[in-house]
Amino acid sequence: MEKSAEHSACTVGIAGFGTVGQAVGRILSSGIHPGLRLTHVCNRNIVRKQADWVAPEVVWTESFDELVNSQVDVIVELIGGVSPAREWILQALSAGKSVVTGNKQVIAHGGPQLTAHAGRQKRHLLFEAAVAGGIPIVRALRDGVCGDQLRRIQGILNGTCNYILTRMEQGQVSFAEVLADAQRLGYAEADPTADVDGFDAQAKLAILIGVGLGRAVRVDDIPLSSITPIAAIDFVYAKRLGCVIRQVARAELIPETGGIRAAVQPALVPEASSIGRVGGSQNIVVVDGKFGGETAFSGFGAGGEPTAVAVVSDLLAIARGTPVTVDASVHGSDETEPVTHEFEAPHYVRFMVADRRGIIAALAEVFSRHGVNFDALLQEPGCSKAELPFVITLEACSSAAVTAALGEIDQFDFHVRPPLWLPMLV
Repeated sequence: MEKSAEHSACTVGIAGFGTVGQAVGRILSSGIHPGLRLTHVCNRNIVRKQADWVAPEVVWTESFDELVNSQVDVIVELIGGVSPAREWILQALSAGKSVVTGNKQVIAHGGPQLTAHAGRQKRHLLFEAAVAGGIPIVRALRDGVCGDQLRRIQGILNGTCNYILTRMEQGQVSFAEVLADAQRLGYAEADPTADVDGFDAQAKLAILIGVGLGRAVRVDDIPLSSITPIAAIDFVYAKRLGCVIRQVARAELIPETGGIRAAVQPALVPEASSIGRVGGSQNIVVVDGKFGGETAFSGFGAGGEPTAVAVVSDLLAIARGTPVTVDASVHGSDETEPVTHEFEAPHYVRFMVADRRGIIAALAEVFSRHGVNFDALLQEPGCSKAELPFVITLEACSSAAVTAALGEIDQFDFHVRPPLWLPMLV
Protein backbone atom coordinates (compact mmCIF):
# COMPACT_ATOMS: atom_id res chain seq x y z
CA MET A 1 0.00 0.00 0.00
CA GLU A 2 1.30 3.41 -0.99
CA LYS A 3 1.70 6.00 1.72
CA SER A 4 -0.05 9.31 1.51
CA ALA A 5 2.11 12.39 1.20
CA GLU A 6 1.24 13.18 4.82
CA HIS A 7 2.73 9.92 5.95
CA SER A 8 5.48 9.52 3.35
CA ALA A 9 8.32 9.39 5.88
CA CYS A 10 9.91 6.05 6.65
CA THR A 11 8.63 5.05 10.09
CA VAL A 12 11.13 3.68 12.61
CA GLY A 13 10.86 1.68 15.81
CA ILE A 14 13.82 1.32 18.18
CA ALA A 15 14.30 -1.85 20.23
CA GLY A 16 16.79 -1.06 22.99
CA PHE A 17 16.92 2.48 24.35
CA GLY A 18 20.31 2.51 26.01
CA THR A 19 23.22 4.81 25.15
CA VAL A 20 23.13 4.17 21.39
CA GLY A 21 19.35 3.88 21.20
CA GLN A 22 18.90 7.24 22.89
CA ALA A 23 21.47 8.84 20.59
CA VAL A 24 19.56 7.46 17.58
CA GLY A 25 16.34 8.77 19.11
CA ARG A 26 17.82 12.25 19.54
CA ILE A 27 18.90 12.41 15.91
CA LEU A 28 15.51 11.21 14.68
CA SER A 29 13.71 13.64 17.03
CA SER A 30 15.82 16.62 15.94
CA GLY A 31 13.98 17.02 12.63
CA ILE A 32 17.16 17.12 10.52
CA HIS A 33 16.02 14.04 8.57
CA PRO A 34 12.37 14.62 7.60
CA GLY A 35 12.39 11.37 5.64
CA LEU A 36 12.63 9.42 8.90
CA ARG A 37 9.98 9.43 11.64
CA LEU A 38 10.38 7.77 15.03
CA THR A 39 7.06 6.16 16.00
CA HIS A 40 7.89 3.43 18.55
CA VAL A 41 10.40 2.75 21.33
CA CYS A 42 10.65 -0.70 22.92
CA ASN A 43 12.61 -1.34 26.12
CA ARG A 44 12.36 -3.07 29.47
CA ASN A 45 11.06 -0.91 32.34
CA ILE A 46 10.02 1.71 29.82
CA VAL A 47 8.93 4.22 32.48
CA ARG A 48 12.60 4.75 33.39
CA LYS A 49 13.48 5.45 29.77
CA GLN A 50 10.79 7.91 28.72
CA ALA A 51 12.27 11.25 27.71
CA ASP A 52 10.56 14.59 27.28
CA TRP A 53 12.50 15.34 24.08
CA VAL A 54 10.71 12.48 22.28
CA ALA A 55 7.56 13.53 20.38
CA PRO A 56 4.40 12.88 22.42
CA GLU A 57 2.86 10.70 19.69
CA VAL A 58 5.69 8.13 19.96
CA VAL A 59 4.45 4.81 21.34
CA TRP A 60 6.42 3.41 24.27
CA THR A 61 6.20 -0.34 24.85
CA GLU A 62 7.89 -3.19 26.70
CA SER A 63 6.58 -5.73 24.16
CA PHE A 64 8.61 -6.56 21.07
CA ASP A 65 5.54 -8.30 19.67
CA GLU A 66 3.68 -4.99 19.82
CA LEU A 67 6.53 -3.32 17.95
CA VAL A 68 6.61 -6.03 15.25
CA ASN A 69 2.84 -5.93 14.79
CA SER A 70 2.85 -2.15 14.38
CA GLN A 71 3.01 -0.27 11.07
CA VAL A 72 6.70 0.65 11.38
CA ASP A 73 8.76 0.22 8.23
CA VAL A 74 12.13 -0.41 9.86
CA ILE A 75 13.08 -1.80 13.26
CA VAL A 76 16.40 -0.76 14.80
CA GLU A 77 17.76 -3.57 17.01
CA LEU A 78 20.12 -2.28 19.69
CA ILE A 79 19.66 -4.73 22.58
CA GLY A 80 23.00 -6.47 22.02
CA GLY A 81 24.01 -10.11 22.47
CA VAL A 82 23.02 -13.09 20.35
CA SER A 83 19.73 -14.07 21.99
CA PRO A 84 16.97 -12.88 21.88
CA ALA A 85 18.35 -10.43 19.31
CA ARG A 86 18.64 -13.16 16.65
CA GLU A 87 15.07 -14.31 17.21
CA TRP A 88 13.78 -10.73 17.17
CA ILE A 89 15.54 -9.93 13.90
CA LEU A 90 14.12 -13.06 12.26
CA GLN A 91 10.66 -12.19 13.59
CA ALA A 92 10.88 -8.64 12.27
CA LEU A 93 12.05 -9.74 8.81
CA SER A 94 9.30 -12.35 8.62
CA ALA A 95 6.76 -9.64 9.46
CA GLY A 96 7.90 -7.62 6.46
CA LYS A 97 10.11 -5.13 8.31
CA SER A 98 13.60 -4.17 7.27
CA VAL A 99 16.12 -4.21 10.12
CA VAL A 100 19.06 -2.02 11.04
CA THR A 101 21.29 -3.31 13.82
CA GLY A 102 24.40 -2.22 15.63
CA ASN A 103 24.80 -5.67 17.19
CA LYS A 104 28.20 -7.10 16.29
CA GLN A 105 27.67 -10.37 18.15
CA VAL A 106 24.48 -11.35 16.39
CA ILE A 107 25.96 -10.53 12.96
CA ALA A 108 29.28 -12.22 13.70
CA HIS A 109 27.61 -15.40 14.99
CA GLY A 110 24.63 -15.57 12.63
CA GLY A 111 25.11 -13.09 9.80
CA PRO A 112 24.89 -15.60 6.94
CA GLN A 113 21.60 -17.05 8.15
CA LEU A 114 20.09 -13.66 8.92
CA THR A 115 21.09 -12.11 5.59
CA ALA A 116 19.79 -15.15 3.73
CA HIS A 117 16.44 -14.81 5.52
CA ALA A 118 16.34 -11.08 4.70
CA GLY A 119 16.90 -11.95 1.05
CA ARG A 120 14.05 -14.46 1.05
CA GLN A 121 11.75 -11.85 2.61
CA LYS A 122 12.94 -9.19 0.14
CA ARG A 123 13.87 -6.94 3.04
CA HIS A 124 17.07 -5.21 4.07
CA LEU A 125 19.33 -6.13 6.98
CA LEU A 126 21.97 -3.46 7.43
CA PHE A 127 24.64 -3.33 10.12
CA GLU A 128 27.04 -0.45 9.51
CA ALA A 129 27.09 0.32 13.25
CA ALA A 130 28.21 -3.20 14.18
CA VAL A 131 31.86 -2.53 13.28
CA ALA A 132 33.98 0.51 14.13
CA GLY A 133 31.04 2.71 15.14
CA GLY A 134 31.42 6.04 13.38
CA ILE A 135 33.64 4.72 10.57
CA PRO A 136 31.47 3.69 7.57
CA ILE A 137 33.66 0.66 7.00
CA VAL A 138 30.99 -1.85 5.95
CA ARG A 139 29.74 0.49 3.22
CA ALA A 140 33.31 1.36 2.25
CA LEU A 141 34.22 -2.30 1.80
CA ARG A 142 30.95 -3.27 0.16
CA ASP A 143 30.76 -0.32 -2.23
CA GLY A 144 33.83 1.94 -2.05
CA VAL A 145 36.57 -0.59 -2.79
CA CYS A 146 34.47 -3.40 -4.27
CA GLY A 147 36.26 -2.90 -7.59
CA ASP A 148 39.48 -4.17 -6.04
CA GLN A 149 40.43 -7.67 -4.90
CA LEU A 150 41.21 -7.30 -1.20
CA ARG A 151 44.00 -9.44 0.20
CA ARG A 152 44.39 -8.16 3.75
CA ILE A 153 42.45 -6.32 6.46
CA GLN A 154 44.04 -5.10 9.67
CA GLY A 155 43.43 -2.41 12.21
CA ILE A 156 42.36 -1.27 15.64
CA LEU A 157 38.75 -2.30 16.29
CA ASN A 158 38.41 -1.72 20.02
CA GLY A 159 38.55 1.82 21.38
CA THR A 160 38.83 0.72 25.02
CA CYS A 161 42.04 -1.21 24.40
CA ASN A 162 43.47 1.59 22.33
CA TYR A 163 42.73 4.09 25.08
CA ILE A 164 44.40 1.86 27.69
CA LEU A 165 47.51 1.17 25.61
CA THR A 166 48.05 4.78 24.54
CA ARG A 167 47.61 5.97 28.13
CA MET A 168 50.18 3.42 29.31
CA GLU A 169 52.49 4.56 26.54
CA GLN A 170 52.15 8.25 27.44
CA GLY A 171 52.31 7.97 31.21
CA GLN A 172 54.32 4.85 31.92
CA VAL A 173 51.62 3.67 34.30
CA SER A 174 50.36 0.19 35.00
CA PHE A 175 47.57 -1.59 33.19
CA ALA A 176 45.49 -1.74 36.40
CA GLU A 177 45.75 2.04 36.95
CA VAL A 178 44.72 2.91 33.40
CA LEU A 179 41.89 0.37 33.41
CA ALA A 180 40.48 1.93 36.59
CA ASP A 181 40.58 5.37 34.91
CA ALA A 182 38.94 3.99 31.77
CA GLN A 183 36.12 2.50 33.85
CA ARG A 184 35.66 5.76 35.75
CA LEU A 185 35.42 7.71 32.48
CA GLY A 186 33.02 5.22 30.92
CA TYR A 187 35.43 3.91 28.26
CA ALA A 188 35.52 0.45 29.85
CA GLU A 189 32.76 -1.70 31.30
CA ALA A 190 32.76 -2.90 34.89
CA ASP A 191 33.69 -6.28 33.40
CA PRO A 192 36.26 -5.36 30.71
CA THR A 193 36.92 -8.95 29.60
CA ALA A 194 35.32 -8.62 26.15
CA ASP A 195 37.53 -5.64 25.38
CA VAL A 196 40.92 -6.45 26.91
CA ASP A 197 40.88 -10.17 26.04
CA GLY A 198 39.92 -9.48 22.42
CA PHE A 199 36.38 -10.89 22.13
CA ASP A 200 34.91 -7.58 20.97
CA ALA A 201 37.49 -7.16 18.20
CA GLN A 202 37.17 -10.85 17.33
CA ALA A 203 33.47 -10.45 16.46
CA LYS A 204 34.14 -7.30 14.43
CA LEU A 205 36.98 -8.96 12.54
CA ALA A 206 34.75 -11.91 11.63
CA ILE A 207 32.28 -9.46 10.07
CA LEU A 208 35.01 -7.66 8.14
CA ILE A 209 36.34 -10.98 6.82
CA GLY A 210 32.88 -11.68 5.43
CA VAL A 211 32.29 -8.23 4.00
CA GLY A 212 35.82 -7.46 2.78
CA LEU A 213 37.42 -10.80 1.97
CA GLY A 214 34.20 -12.60 1.01
CA ARG A 215 34.73 -15.53 3.38
CA ALA A 216 32.51 -16.82 6.16
CA VAL A 217 34.37 -17.94 9.29
CA ARG A 218 33.41 -19.13 12.75
CA VAL A 219 34.04 -16.33 15.20
CA ASP A 220 35.51 -18.65 17.81
CA ASP A 221 38.10 -19.91 15.31
CA ILE A 222 39.87 -16.53 15.33
CA PRO A 223 42.63 -16.80 17.98
CA LEU A 224 42.94 -14.18 20.70
CA SER A 225 45.65 -12.81 22.97
CA SER A 226 44.90 -10.48 25.89
CA ILE A 227 46.54 -7.11 26.50
CA THR A 228 46.59 -7.70 30.28
CA PRO A 229 50.21 -9.07 30.47
CA ILE A 230 51.63 -5.88 28.92
CA ALA A 231 53.63 -3.83 31.43
CA ALA A 232 54.92 -0.26 31.45
CA ILE A 233 58.45 -1.49 30.65
CA ASP A 234 57.23 -2.91 27.34
CA PHE A 235 56.51 0.60 26.07
CA VAL A 236 60.08 1.62 26.92
CA TYR A 237 61.47 -1.20 24.82
CA ALA A 238 58.93 -0.61 22.06
CA LYS A 239 60.05 3.02 21.79
CA ARG A 240 63.68 1.91 21.50
CA LEU A 241 62.55 -0.16 18.52
CA GLY A 242 60.69 2.77 16.95
CA CYS A 243 57.36 1.14 17.70
CA VAL A 244 54.19 1.44 19.75
CA ILE A 245 51.98 -1.32 21.11
CA ARG A 246 48.44 -1.70 19.82
CA GLN A 247 45.74 -4.39 19.91
CA VAL A 248 45.64 -5.36 16.24
CA ALA A 249 42.94 -7.36 14.50
CA ARG A 250 44.18 -8.75 11.20
CA ALA A 251 43.14 -11.20 8.53
CA GLU A 252 44.57 -12.11 5.16
CA LEU A 253 44.04 -14.55 2.36
CA ILE A 254 46.71 -17.23 2.04
CA PRO A 255 47.76 -17.12 -1.64
CA GLU A 256 49.02 -20.70 -1.72
CA THR A 257 45.86 -22.31 -0.36
CA GLY A 258 43.19 -19.63 -0.65
CA GLY A 259 42.53 -20.07 3.08
CA ILE A 260 42.25 -17.46 5.83
CA ARG A 261 44.88 -16.39 8.33
CA ALA A 262 43.54 -14.27 11.21
CA ALA A 263 44.23 -13.20 14.81
CA VAL A 264 43.45 -10.53 17.41
CA GLN A 265 46.46 -9.76 19.57
CA PRO A 266 48.64 -6.96 20.92
CA ALA A 267 51.52 -6.24 18.56
CA LEU A 268 54.40 -3.85 18.01
CA VAL A 269 53.73 -1.54 15.06
CA PRO A 270 55.99 1.24 13.74
CA GLU A 271 55.07 4.52 15.44
CA ALA A 272 55.05 6.28 12.06
CA SER A 273 52.61 3.79 10.51
CA SER A 274 48.91 4.54 9.98
CA ILE A 275 48.00 2.13 12.80
CA GLY A 276 50.74 3.41 15.09
CA ARG A 277 49.53 7.00 14.79
CA VAL A 278 46.00 6.22 15.99
CA GLY A 279 45.65 7.00 19.70
CA GLY A 280 43.02 7.29 22.40
CA SER A 281 39.67 5.65 21.74
CA GLN A 282 39.87 5.97 17.97
CA ASN A 283 39.73 3.04 15.52
CA ILE A 284 41.36 2.41 12.17
CA VAL A 285 40.89 -0.17 9.44
CA VAL A 286 43.56 -0.60 6.77
CA VAL A 287 42.77 -2.71 3.72
CA ASP A 288 45.22 -3.90 1.09
CA GLY A 289 44.01 -4.62 -2.42
CA LYS A 290 45.68 -6.31 -5.36
CA PHE A 291 45.19 -3.25 -7.56
CA GLY A 292 44.57 -0.29 -5.28
CA GLY A 293 47.15 -1.03 -2.60
CA GLU A 294 46.55 0.20 0.96
CA THR A 295 43.58 2.32 1.96
CA ALA A 296 43.00 3.48 5.54
CA PHE A 297 39.72 4.41 7.24
CA SER A 298 39.86 5.99 10.70
CA GLY A 299 37.61 7.73 13.21
CA PHE A 300 35.74 7.19 16.45
CA GLY A 301 34.91 3.54 16.70
CA ALA A 302 32.58 3.68 19.68
CA GLY A 303 30.37 5.98 21.69
CA GLY A 304 26.68 6.72 21.47
CA GLU A 305 26.70 9.52 18.91
CA PRO A 306 29.22 8.13 16.37
CA THR A 307 27.47 4.75 16.45
CA ALA A 308 24.07 6.44 16.13
CA VAL A 309 25.29 8.24 13.00
CA ALA A 310 26.03 4.85 11.44
CA VAL A 311 22.55 3.58 12.38
CA VAL A 312 20.82 6.64 10.95
CA SER A 313 22.90 6.42 7.77
CA ASP A 314 21.56 2.89 7.22
CA LEU A 315 18.02 4.13 7.88
CA LEU A 316 18.46 6.88 5.30
CA ALA A 317 19.76 4.41 2.71
CA ILE A 318 16.57 2.41 3.12
CA ALA A 319 14.30 5.46 3.20
CA ARG A 320 15.84 6.94 0.04
CA GLY A 321 15.52 3.68 -1.85
CA THR A 322 19.24 3.61 -2.36
CA PRO A 323 20.10 0.28 -4.00
CA VAL A 324 21.33 -1.44 -0.86
CA THR A 325 21.83 -5.07 -1.66
CA VAL A 326 21.13 -7.45 1.14
CA ASP A 327 24.58 -8.09 2.45
CA ALA A 328 25.29 -11.37 0.81
CA SER A 329 28.86 -10.30 1.37
CA VAL A 330 28.65 -12.30 4.57
CA HIS A 331 27.25 -15.12 2.43
CA GLY A 332 23.85 -16.61 2.73
CA SER A 333 25.53 -19.92 3.44
CA ASP A 334 26.17 -22.03 6.49
CA GLU A 335 29.56 -23.06 5.11
CA THR A 336 32.51 -21.65 7.01
CA GLU A 337 36.19 -21.83 6.26
CA PRO A 338 38.94 -22.90 8.68
CA VAL A 339 41.16 -20.20 10.13
CA THR A 340 44.87 -20.49 10.77
CA HIS A 341 46.87 -18.13 12.95
CA GLU A 342 50.28 -19.03 11.51
CA PHE A 343 51.57 -15.57 10.67
CA GLU A 344 55.24 -15.17 9.77
CA ALA A 345 56.79 -12.09 11.40
CA PRO A 346 59.66 -10.85 13.56
CA HIS A 347 58.81 -11.16 17.24
CA TYR A 348 59.37 -9.23 20.46
CA VAL A 349 59.90 -11.45 23.52
CA ARG A 350 60.18 -9.85 26.97
CA PHE A 351 61.51 -11.82 29.94
CA MET A 352 61.34 -10.94 33.62
CA VAL A 353 63.91 -13.02 35.50
CA ALA A 354 65.92 -13.39 38.67
CA ASP A 355 69.33 -12.76 37.15
CA ARG A 356 71.95 -15.51 37.10
CA ARG A 357 74.64 -16.87 34.79
CA GLY A 358 73.72 -18.78 31.67
CA ILE A 359 70.18 -17.43 31.04
CA ILE A 360 70.88 -16.09 27.54
CA ALA A 361 72.74 -19.26 26.56
CA ALA A 362 69.84 -21.42 27.75
CA LEU A 363 67.33 -19.32 25.79
CA ALA A 364 69.47 -19.34 22.65
CA GLU A 365 69.76 -23.12 22.74
CA VAL A 366 65.99 -23.63 22.93
CA PHE A 367 65.17 -21.09 20.22
CA SER A 368 67.87 -22.54 17.97
CA ARG A 369 66.40 -26.05 18.27
CA HIS A 370 63.10 -24.62 17.05
CA GLY A 371 64.75 -22.90 14.07
CA VAL A 372 64.40 -19.39 15.50
CA ASN A 373 67.26 -16.86 15.29
CA PHE A 374 67.95 -13.92 17.58
CA ASP A 375 67.98 -10.49 15.98
CA ALA A 376 68.86 -8.28 18.97
CA LEU A 377 69.15 -8.29 22.76
CA LEU A 378 67.90 -5.21 24.65
CA GLN A 379 68.34 -4.48 28.36
CA GLU A 380 67.51 -1.23 30.13
CA PRO A 381 70.15 -0.23 32.71
CA GLY A 382 69.46 0.20 36.40
CA CYS A 383 66.87 -2.55 36.91
CA SER A 384 66.91 -4.82 39.95
CA LYS A 385 68.66 -8.14 39.38
CA ALA A 386 65.93 -9.78 41.47
CA GLU A 387 63.36 -8.76 38.83
CA LEU A 388 65.32 -8.04 35.68
CA PRO A 389 63.47 -7.25 32.44
CA PHE A 390 65.17 -7.78 29.11
CA VAL A 391 64.00 -8.24 25.55
CA ILE A 392 65.06 -10.50 22.73
CA THR A 393 63.85 -9.68 19.24
CA LEU A 394 63.59 -12.60 16.85
CA GLU A 395 64.08 -12.72 13.12
CA ALA A 396 60.98 -13.46 11.06
CA CYS A 397 59.54 -16.82 12.06
CA SER A 398 56.18 -18.49 12.54
CA SER A 399 54.11 -17.89 15.64
CA ALA A 400 53.97 -21.68 16.06
CA ALA A 401 57.77 -21.84 16.40
CA VAL A 402 57.78 -19.07 19.02
CA THR A 403 54.96 -20.73 20.96
CA ALA A 404 56.71 -24.11 20.91
CA ALA A 405 60.04 -22.64 22.09
CA LEU A 406 58.40 -20.67 24.89
CA GLY A 407 56.55 -23.80 25.98
CA GLU A 408 59.97 -25.25 26.86
CA ILE A 409 61.37 -22.00 28.22
CA ASP A 410 58.42 -21.65 30.61
CA GLN A 411 59.82 -24.63 32.54
CA PHE A 412 63.02 -22.80 33.51
CA ASP A 413 63.11 -21.72 37.14
CA PHE A 414 64.60 -18.25 36.64
CA HIS A 415 61.31 -16.63 35.60
CA VAL A 416 59.77 -14.02 37.92
CA ARG A 417 56.84 -13.62 35.51
CA PRO A 418 55.86 -15.59 32.40
CA PRO A 419 57.53 -14.34 29.19
CA LEU A 420 55.52 -12.02 26.94
CA TRP A 421 55.75 -12.38 23.17
CA LEU A 422 54.29 -10.00 20.59
CA PRO A 423 54.54 -10.03 16.80
CA MET A 424 56.27 -7.06 15.21
CA LEU A 425 54.25 -5.78 12.26
CA VAL A 426 57.05 -3.99 10.44
